Amino acid sequence: MLRLVWGTLFIAFCLYTGWVYLYCDEKTEIVQNDPSVAKGWELWQQKNCQSCHQLYGLGGYMGPDLTNIARDSSKGKQYMHGFIKYGTGRMPAFGMTDEEVEHIIDFLAWVDKSGLSQVPAEAVHWSGTYMIEN
Repeated sequence: MLRLVWGTLFIAFCLYTGWVYLYCDEKTEIVQNDPSVAKGWELWQQKNCQSCHQLYGLGGYMGPDLTNIARDSSKGKQYMHGFIKYGTGRMPAFGMTDEEVEHIIDFLAWVDKSGLSQVPAEAVHWSGTYMIEN
């Protein structure tokens, strides 16, 4: 019986993995309609930004979550440009051109419009899951 359960789970995992790789690699229409955002997304992936930074709480923990960096009134476009272009003590300078930096900023601005990274404390269940109210 246990082998049947594990076998079924394995087959389901394989089918789902195949489905994800075949059908879920499409970029959204919003990104396809804005070449700068699409290029920023590609650069984000090429430079492996997610290994240190998070979007929507997912990614690395060395750097800050950048989901809503574009709306942060204490930062702004010039602040982001400086950090991305020249790096910091912990963040390397990747040698990107000004145009590439602008693409990354456009991508981060697009991400900012799509959601919030911080979930209010009252929406977090004791188990760590989020409580959704209708």
